[in-house]
Amino acid sequence: MKDSMVELVEEYQLIPPGSTILCAVSGGADSVYLLHRLARLRGKLGFSLIAVHYDHMLRGKESQQDVEFVRQFIQLCCAPSRYENPPLPEVPFLVGRGDVAAQARLEKRGLEETARTMRYAFFRQVAAEYQASAIATAHNANDNLETLLFHLGRGAGLRGLCGISPKSQDLIRPLLTTSRQEIEDYLRFWGLPWREDCSNRDQNYTRNRLRHQVLPVLESVMPGFLAQATKGIERLRRDENYLEGQVKAIEQQIHREDGVVSIPVEVLNSLPQPLALRVIRQMLGRLNQGDDGCTTAHLEGVWKLCDSNSPSARISLSRGVVAQRVYETLMLHNRPLTPLASCVLPTPGRIQVGDWLISCQAVTYQGEQSDACRVYLPQRSVSELQVRPRQMGDVMALPNRPRKTLKKWMIEKKIPASVRDYLPVLEADGQVLAVPLLGVAPVGQPKEGEQVWQVEWQPLSPLFRIKE
Repeated sequence: MKDSMVELVEEYQLIPPGSTILCAVSGGADSVYLLHRLARLRGKLGFSLIAVHYDHMLRGKESQQDVEFVRQFIQLCCAPSRYENPPLPEVPFLVGRGDVAAQARLEKRGLEETARTMRYAFFRQVAAEYQASAIATAHNANDNLETLLFHLGRGAGLRGLCGISPKSQDLIRPLLTTSRQEIEDYLRFWGLPWREDCSNRDQNYTRNRLRHQVLPVLESVMPGFLAQATKGIERLRRDENYLEGQVKAIEQQIHREDGVVSIPVEVLNSLPQPLALRVIRQMLGRLNQGDDGCTTAHLEGVWKLCDSNSPSARISLSRGVVAQRVYETLMLHNRPLTPLASCVLPTPGRIQVGDWLISCQAVTYQGEQSDACRVYLPQRSVSELQVRPRQMGDVMALPNRPRKTLKKWMIEKKIPASVRDYLPVLEADGQVLAVPLLGVAPVGQPKEGEQVWQVEWQPLSPLFRIKE
């Protein structure tokens, strides 16, 4: 007889030989089953096991009873057996506690979200301390189908219809192809106890209504619905994995620098939409340290930027991420630019203005040419140097070019609209002398050997380095 749990573990290599695995145990049927199975599989798969439990302090004495139940279960049901050769070690049990209700009030968040955050923070703390490679949770086939139905109702794409992933970062879910009925049958066969959480029967929770009302109807209309849907999810996941594999050939064209992830627009425009959306999702993952969570609608919105007629189109995503078209580049970032403040430039000296480091020093002119990030100003031609944001009506002439407004120069130089108000303007006596990425006005050609002010602009955000 096939063992669906072992098959999933082997197919996705969830438990590497020699690794340490944390098993999250609440005391419910699913987690008790997972713990017992993992404890018995240690010899076959060659890994170490630690049981972890988190007390959310939400149900008074019942919460403490959960802790004691899990402790006794491990002592009685996961103890080393004399029939094992060599005998397996005892399963260590570690408990964390936190006042979830108080923390939720403090952070003004929901209880469920707060509980999950605190629980996984404890698990990851333990994992780091014991150098565990993964945290095993007891999400099963029923949970997976419920998740699929949620995603289907929200208009999810292929990735969402794959349900819960067997492995995501440090989390593994070995029971995704094991039904709740299989779990309870196993526990009864072995005479293993478990605890029931009364909240699992509360019909006020949407997931409980799906579990107790919708799924039984689907099963009665289409006998074997859960088993067939589980197989369908596996097929969809293989399709998704194939498409993700195709994206790897494009990875090298994604560039990341100082909190900005970018890719040439033409790369995305050359791809079919399913691959382009996955490239964008991967860009989000690189930006957010592996967290690529995003709605399909957001991904499609970013993709449409690449086909937009506007060279400076932009949209806001979740978690403060901004996606913007910068002419022929798509950029994703979550670092807002700092507004500029007017100030006097020390001569000589160095000062930070907005997201620019501006330095000024007196040097002897040796015939160097000014450029977009370094200018030479004769000391005889300028007095006090001011740095400020651009203002309406600002004009400047560039060498051998007519006077134009700064806005027209910025458009001509293809400087994105999103950064134009963050470029410092250098002026003296009411005249614009220089702007980084544009150049310097002809205020008098320095003579070789005379003293000049050498002003250098150093951008502190990669959003300004697109023209280098």
